[in-house]
Amino acid sequence: MRPITRRNALILGGVGAVGVAVGGTGLWMTHDASSRTPSQTGTGNEFTEPTELRSSNGTLSVALEAAAGQLTVAGRTVTALGYNGGLPGPTLRVRGGDTLRVSLHNGLTNPSNLHVHGLHVSPENNSDNVFVTVPAGDSFDYRYELPLNHPPGVYWYHPHQHGYVTDQVFGGLYGAIIVEDPTPITVSRERVIVISDITLSSTGTIPAATPMEKMSGREGELVLVNGQLNPSLTARPGERERWRVVNACVSRYLRLRLDGQEVTLLGIDSGRLSSPRSVDEIVLAPGNRADLLVTGHAGTSRLEALPYDRGSSGGMMGGGNAPARGDITLATLTVAGETAATPAAIPGQPAARDLRATTVTARRELVFAMGMGGMGGGMMSPTINGRAFDASRVDETVQFGSVEEWLLTNTSTLDHPLHLHVWPMQVVEQGGTAVETVIWQDVVNVPARSTTRVRIAFDDFSGRTVYHCHILDHEDAGMMGVIEAR
Repeated sequence: MRPITRRNALILGGVGAVGVAVGGTGLWMTHDASSRTPSQTGTGNEFTEPTELRSSNGTLSVALEAAAGQLTVAGRTVTALGYNGGLPGPTLRVRGGDTLRVSLHNGLTNPSNLHVHGLHVSPENNSDNVFVTVPAGDSFDYRYELPLNHPPGVYWYHPHQHGYVTDQVFGGLYGAIIVEDPTPITVSRERVIVISDITLSSTGTIPAATPMEKMSGREGELVLVNGQLNPSLTARPGERERWRVVNACVSRYLRLRLDGQEVTLLGIDSGRLSSPRSVDEIVLAPGNRADLLVTGHAGTSRLEALPYDRGSSGGMMGGGNAPARGDITLATLTVAGETAATPAAIPGQPAARDLRATTVTARRELVFAMGMGGMGGGMMSPTINGRAFDASRVDETVQFGSVEEWLLTNTSTLDHPLHLHVWPMQVVEQGGTAVETVIWQDVVNVPARSTTRVRIAFDDFSGRTVYHCHILDHEDAGMMGVIEAR
């Protein structure tokens, strides 16, 4: 299978500019540490989904316990982390206007907290406040008030305690959040597909990451779908399913393909396309989500993660490893039986807000770099605008209610996906080329040695939160800043 190139990204599966915004990349270069092809020996088990919890009468109240324990992962009983004893944690289904209450108990030996990734909610007090620390053994009650017009789609939750994020997410702490459509889309069934990766020792434990893995961003030896290896799915010809896909990997980019089936993209992150479009491939950076419709055609198909080049830290600490070339089978779909009735047409979607004609209040630049001197003696130090994260410092102050344009400049040889909390971003330019499709994302990839331009409306919520690289090893090492809207 050919590696992805810049031209591939520009025409990615017929998505056009969406492909650029989601996962534009440079020419094929050497992959770095821990990028080897995982050994995917499928268990042959039937596809399963996490427990699902739905809101009722405008409220969803959930008790979550983050703890280590004996969990079933990839068909083995191993020692890993989980919410409520599961990997992934329960799926939370809510609607615009709902109140989501989460009582988090930290059963870990280290501090933790909770981030509702992508939700457009307040960053203050006991809402999506990443500056809250929940010590080991303690609990904290979160309350998230979703706006009535909150964008529908797939979101997720995970810890955000600085310095511990990667280990806790890589260890198994994550789960999906679904915000329902005001007008339902007719499908035969929905599937929540949380993709993650993990490394397990022969004794069923998660080994500590090496300095090289932290520098490049660790990629696990096993790539999981809802904690399973290559599970089996079945459908009938003509059935239309909705797949809610989350990239919960801490560093791995997912270039997804499902040959032999009709795949339609509804949206990425909180962005919904006004006209859903057919795709052959889609690239999800760490933290991205895809909302897909899959219409069955008779036969057996594999959901695959194809090679994706996210750059190289070659030359640092002796250089990178050999590139990953192989395809990874994530799940196997068998479509057989009597043909189903033709599903109802997809309801029209409202036109997305377009900030390109909006007056820009301010412009600023964020420079992502991997300078020397950090991460433990001679290692590379991930920074934004030359500074490592300091929770006591506000790096960017923005005017509440304003629209800003940010130039995201990546001077390093590795891709860096930027995640901005609370306020989604509209990508308007990638690598000097205008992006014509209107799509909103909360994780925007900035390919190695390139620039990306976004516009942001700082609406609805004031307060202090963060922006950071979603290669979580880089975030923990300092590639994060504090922003305050006031």
